Amino acid sequence: MEAGRFHAIIRSMRFSLSQACNRHAPIAALTLLLWTSPTRTPAQTMPATPGETLSGQRIVLANAIRGRAAVLIFGFSRDASDGCAAWAKTLHADPVMAGTLVYESAMLESAPGFVRGLIENSMRKNMSQQDQDRFVVFTRDEKLWRGYFAVSNDKDPYVVFLDASGNVLWHGHGEAKTLESALSKAKP
Repeated sequence: MEAGRFHAIIRSMRFSLSQACNRHAPIAALTLLLWTSPTRTPAQTMPATPGETLSGQRIVLANAIRGRAAVLIFGFSRDASDGCAAWAKTLHADPVMAGTLVYESAMLESAPGFVRGLIENSMRKNMSQQDQDRFVVFTRDEKLWRGYFAVSNDKDPYVVFLDASGNVLWHGHGEAKTLESALSKAKP
């Protein structure tokens, strides 16, 4: 094949490919976006990180809830704390959730060590002993917990509802007043 004819074929192929790309670019881009976007679902294995309740008891949350249905409410920033408290209050008031363990947790790994005690003292204020027993503070393995809850926004409270076998029945993040009914419906 002579060089001129070969270059003409290549130019023709480029033109056809260019036309096809221009015509189908929006569909291809959407398909690529949907195909490569990560699905934000929690990891199925809860980290076995030791923590400490606000009442001073060492605890491994995965062991504490083993064999029981439980709701875990987790905050990764100061901004999430009010939302976490609202979730806990809402779940304790919901008769559908009676008999379900509810643990509230805060991740303090990124807080400087000398400030953690002040933060914990602040959290204990106006909290009953029973609530302190169900509030766990973690100071390590933040990356694992972020993966477990599929964290995308530090300002939101994260919630996971687990059955007695540890299977995730429901997960979400955001305000309790808009999401709690969906969580309640997930109870078998």
